[in-house]
Amino acid sequence: MAHCNVLAKNGKRILVGAQDEVFVGLDVHTGHVNVAVRLNGQQVARWMSPPASARLAKSLRPLGTALRKVVYEAGPTGYNLYRTLRAQDLPAEVWAPGKMPRPANRSNKTDRKDAATLAEYAQKDLGAPIAVPSSQQEADRQVMRTRNQLVNKARRLKQQIKSFLHMHGIAAPAGLEGWTRAAMAGLHKLSLGPELKFCLDLLAEELVHLEGLKKRIEKKLRELARTGRHAAGERLLRTHPGVGPLTAMNFLLEIYQPERFQVDRQVSTYLGLVPRVSQSGDRRVEGPLIRSGRPSLRSMLVQAAWQWVRQGREGTALYRRLLRNTGCAQKAIVGVARQISVNLWHMLRRGEAYRPGG
Repeated sequence: MAHCNVLAKNGKRILVGAQDEVFVGLDVHTGHVNVAVRLNGQQVARWMSPPASARLAKSLRPLGTALRKVVYEAGPTGYNLYRTLRAQDLPAEVWAPGKMPRPANRSNKTDRKDAATLAEYAQKDLGAPIAVPSSQQEADRQVMRTRNQLVNKARRLKQQIKSFLHMHGIAAPAGLEGWTRAAMAGLHKLSLGPELKFCLDLLAEELVHLEGLKKRIEKKLRELARTGRHAAGERLLRTHPGVGPLTAMNFLLEIYQPERFQVDRQVSTYLGLVPRVSQSGDRRVEGPLIRSGRPSLRSMLVQAAWQWVRQGREGTALYRRLLRNTGCAQKAIVGVARQISVNLWHMLRRGEAYRPGG
């Protein structure tokens, strides 16, 4: 051996030479990290590490240039471990769980086995690394995701209020379908017993609070759109018919590295705007949309698609053509949304505003 590094774990001394290849799999949890090490195709060590990223990086540093990959699955623990490992010049990757091989007849599942499987897959290059956002990109994206979470909470609360009225045989005030101010005031004026009135007032006050929070976070998003890192891209995307400020910012923050996509279909697949295809011989069936991407962005793109259809001849012509081909309005409008997503991606890549037919 020209030189060797020593990795001592579990009482073992592992000698790593210049020509060796080492792959490490990590099964990451909040309270601990299971580590599995493969040297030249053989598992040589595994141990449990505290969740401290710096300590884990220090334990892997002796592997030196023989270390080819350190991989773990994307999950609720985020990307702090990845950033710490990369800062120490360790070749870390975060893999998409849904794009890893899954055995048809899987045996027992444990954290230790999961780490060992990741190390083996890393050696065979069977995973799909994801594009990890920078700390700033992730923070900006979180603002939009928090806004979308508030919208979902408000939607569920509105349904809860309607269910409350229906359960107790109470006629809804006029305008409740649109949740106007008059309708909200009407909720407080309903003639109810003290117990029911207390419960309904509580739900109505919670809804008003959520709407206030949503206004605050949307103000923050407008401020974010004016910052130097987003202003040019946001203005560019809004030149597309049907795309408003929220849709533009949502797309910009979720497609944070547009250059990582090579072809149109990668973008639409990432956003969950392509159907699941099942083909066997001459039989081909297109099922529901694949489970991918953020539902909130997909919903905004569909809303933008309807606006494009109403406002622009190009959008109308595309919708009618898809409607003739599919015979389904829902499939047709999703196709229009898919075209919008591809258009926006091209606009970001090229730095060009929208041009009809371009």
